Amino acid sequence: MTKKEEKITIKPENFAQMVLTGSPKKEDEDDLAYIKRQLRLYLEALMLAQDFNDLEKTQFDVAKQAQRDAILQKIIERRY
Repeated sequence: MTKKEEKITIKPENFAQMVLTGSPKKEDEDDLAYIKRQLRLYLEALMLAQDFNDLEKTQFDVAKQAQRDAILQKIIERRY
């Protein structure tokens, strides 16, 4: 597989967990506020990773389609 064909995927749950580990409870933060903040961060990180994976897949498919089109074009040119 060439560099162009490699795609990056992120495991959304792992990514969200890593985001949470970088967000400790603040000194003056009560438990409820901290839990709400952590939940919001987790969900936002999860959705962001999923969006990234969807975009990566789409771009990968577009690149593959462009390759197929180029090959078809060469076949057509040789035929005529």
